[in-house]
Amino acid sequence: MIMFNRILIRKLFIRYRKKSLRFFSNEAKCNQLQEIERIRNFGILAHIDAGKTTTTERMLYYSGTIPTMGEVHHGNTVTDYMDQERERGITITSAAVTFLWKNYKFNLIDTPGHIDFTNEVEQTLGVLDGAIVVLDGSAGVEAQTLTVWRQADRYNIPRIIYVNKMDRKDANFEKSLKSIETKLETVPLVTQLPLKNEQSLIGLVDIVTLEKLIFQQNNQGMQIQRLKLTENDEQLFELAKEKRKELTDQISGFDDQLANIVIEKNSLDEITDQNLVDSLRRVTVSRKAVPVLLGSSYKNIGIQPLMNGIVLYLPSPNMNPLTKLYSCFRDTLSAKAFKVIHDKQKGPVTFLRIFTGQLKKNQKVYNVGQEKSEHGGRLCAAYADDYIEIEEIDQGNIVAMAGLKSTVTGDLITCSATSASRAKASLEKRANIKPEDIKNIFSNDARIPDPVFFCSIEPPSLSYQLALDNALLEIQKEDPSLRVTQNEETGQTVLGGMGELHLEIIKERIRRDYKIDVMLGTLQIAYKETILETVRDKYELNHTVGSSKHRVFLEISLLPNHKKKEILSFDHGRESASNLSKIHPKVMSALKTGITTALMHGPKIGCPIIDVGIMLHWLEIGRGTSNTMVIAAMAQAIRKMMNSIGCILLEPIMHMEIVTEEESSSAILGDLGRRRSEIKNIDVRGKNKVLYATVPLSELLGYSTMLRILASGKATFTMEFSHYQSLDNNEEQNAIKRITGF
Repeated sequence: MIMFNRILIRKLFIRYRKKSLRFFSNEAKCNQLQEIERIRNFGILAHIDAGKTTTTERMLYYSGTIPTMGEVHHGNTVTDYMDQERERGITITSAAVTFLWKNYKFNLIDTPGHIDFTNEVEQTLGVLDGAIVVLDGSAGVEAQTLTVWRQADRYNIPRIIYVNKMDRKDANFEKSLKSIETKLETVPLVTQLPLKNEQSLIGLVDIVTLEKLIFQQNNQGMQIQRLKLTENDEQLFELAKEKRKELTDQISGFDDQLANIVIEKNSLDEITDQNLVDSLRRVTVSRKAVPVLLGSSYKNIGIQPLMNGIVLYLPSPNMNPLTKLYSCFRDTLSAKAFKVIHDKQKGPVTFLRIFTGQLKKNQKVYNVGQEKSEHGGRLCAAYADDYIEIEEIDQGNIVAMAGLKSTVTGDLITCSATSASRAKASLEKRANIKPEDIKNIFSNDARIPDPVFFCSIEPPSLSYQLALDNALLEIQKEDPSLRVTQNEETGQTVLGGMGELHLEIIKERIRRDYKIDVMLGTLQIAYKETILETVRDKYELNHTVGSSKHRVFLEISLLPNHKKKEILSFDHGRESASNLSKIHPKVMSALKTGITTALMHGPKIGCPIIDVGIMLHWLEIGRGTSNTMVIAAMAQAIRKMMNSIGCILLEPIMHMEIVTEEESSSAILGDLGRRRSEIKNIDVRGKNKVLYATVPLSELLGYSTMLRILASGKATFTMEFSHYQSLDNNEEQNAIKRITGF
């Protein structure tokens, strides 16, 4: 009851704060809060348990958005609002929160750290202007840190690194910096140093301003004592001065403007604080290096300077290169959907990033990718699972809109089809615009990883089947990484997910949110099939339907080890080129559809076929032949050749990182040896050992239980997909037996 009252008080306080934000948003267009330069759209990325949600909670508290700080282990944080998140103490779904800090508007997205929910991170990256990457000061760069870093690299997102948990006895700032250099392959720009008193962290040293920042714990770090460093501080003063010179020298190597000032003054000591701050921002935005800040979120140290760093170093929306591309829409609306949730009262709620123009409540919008119009409903500023209605929102912001029933993650919406075609034509006329840039804007090209686990799902009785189908449709719209298919042989509904935890969460959601007591079948591994040698053959289809005769003749080759994105290629020999030069676009589309159909199920056990290319040498199509027959001819030709040459089975291999105490490492290594693993490296992290290995996924079912037994509950592990690898004959037979039963 006490916990419920605390949460209720926090919700009421948030509503009060949001009303003040709504007042500022609607009261005056000329208000500074409406200026796009005063908006920061950023995400928090990290390995699991690095402190993302705790850091977010402190930001909300110090900004005055919430009256008290929640804790992950108490299950009362703002952004971990799902029951499963609060029970497990992990972030499962990304959550957006809007709040104010020093006359700046922050649109923050807290993302999951668990590999099973990495698609949640992927969905948000395309709409962010910047990001904070949180590290555990005792661990440095960990497995999932590297994964999210690479994801952010693909989207060219400027970043700040925040080294958290610096209050821990085994925290090592220097080792964390070294891991940034070696693992992330970037240059860390140290802007702060830890300030300790008898081995406990009491604050930090600001290298830019040469100040000591001491956080008063008697008022939860709300008050900060700022003291200018002087010669009385002895070694600390000299160390800070030396680090400031090193920082200035580092940045001047990346920033010509600062280099010119250094040359002009002929000194590294006479650079002003503002010179350094301006230069740090230019270097951060250009992604030449990364500012590093530190603190302890749990101990309420370093959060306010981190928020100041967001203002000072991360870019505003108009500095995002995407904004320049979207400017082809001029003053008309252009917005990208990056998340969809289903609210019990509001129905589907779509989260949008507004790149240009303005969006109003109840506005009619046009979905460019789906080529259809929709009527939007209420417009809301988002505060995790709570909302406050607003009348309109301007460019550069993140907003939630109810009522868009067809829009999915990655869709582009605008005012009308005319606006979309006019913008596309304008962009195509620009010099130096790449075709992929146009594709990224106007098509839904969301990167959705392939599932690695499959299992059947069944309702308690047939009367619940329709309700289960509807529930899965809604969840799949929210979570595109969930695959729902029908097994043609058994008629069962099959789920494909990113891991055991992912599928377990789906099961819990259906039971709690939709009140359907579903049962999951045995987990199956997502195997693939491929070929090992090239094969070339001819195929002819002759079919009569009524009085219509259909004829397709083609000659194709199947190519092994094909890694290119385009599966279909063409023979450029003289004879073939003349034959293939005039293929109609509709026929080309039919050929590609036939290839996709054939590669969905391999001849061995019906798994998808990968790493196979198709080369077309010759094509003849009889007069009056339908495109359906072209699809069938291509699919049948590929299947015939696959059966003749034979396929091999591929299994998913996972990259694992296991952190354990010294005394348990031998037992864990011995167990890994029995799981067909390959040990890549063994590292030391404080008093712990870190084991890096690649292991077949089929050997890791239920591994968390075994690891708990081997290490007496004192070891942790993370894993992520690495690659597919062929099985030897014995293992292949075992895999086939597990899947088919014989």
